[in-house]
Amino acid sequence: MVLLGHHSISPQSRKVRLIMAEKKMLFVLKEEDPWNISPEIKKINPAGDLPILIFDGNVISGNYAITEYLEESNPQYKLLPEGAKERAEIRRIIDWFDTKFYNEVYKYIVTEKIIKRFQLRQAPNSKVLKAGLNNLKFHMQYIDYLADRNNYIAGRTLSLADLTVAAHLSIIDYLGDISWNEYKNAKLWYAKVKSRPSFKDILKDNIRGIPPSANYANLDF
Repeated sequence: MVLLGHHSISPQSRKVRLIMAEKKMLFVLKEEDPWNISPEIKKINPAGDLPILIFDGNVISGNYAITEYLEESNPQYKLLPEGAKERAEIRRIIDWFDTKFYNEVYKYIVTEKIIKRFQLRQAPNSKVLKAGLNNLKFHMQYIDYLADRNNYIAGRTLSLADLTVAAHLSIIDYLGDISWNEYKNAKLWYAKVKSRPSFKDILKDNIRGIPPSANYANLDF
């Protein structure tokens, strides 16, 4: 059995779920609150980060380690091209969203709207939210540019870059904070990725006490 320790608001967890679905892997989800990691998870991953992949007595923790393992161990469904230059561009985009987008958008919006609510029982800070939404505009413009330049985010075919960007955006979209009509190319790209079978379970996610935006699960938005 393949077990994935995850949380639905973790973009890294969503990315791994999408990768495993694209590679047609069977797996079981074990949900962990990122603000209250269980002693069991901390024992096998002292960093306390999600996601964590457990299978056949083996444990792989860390977003990048899991991603690379899944790509290397399931080569029949490739999400990285053969060319070194193309792979470098995909990894650059992955790093942009796992680091820059995460720090400039996710930490402002999701922390204030979700994590702060459950961990600290506090209302969001409107100034922090405003800063996150302003940062989001810059990143959406960049996604719009990439989607206009390529058939997919990093080239002509679906890659790890698409799944990474879509995983991050899906959480912000759940909260209803993306003005899709302002970003035509990004919207067309996201609709294409969102319509893939691998996205089906992501669109069923429901955060306790916070319903999804009206168009979150709508494929024709």
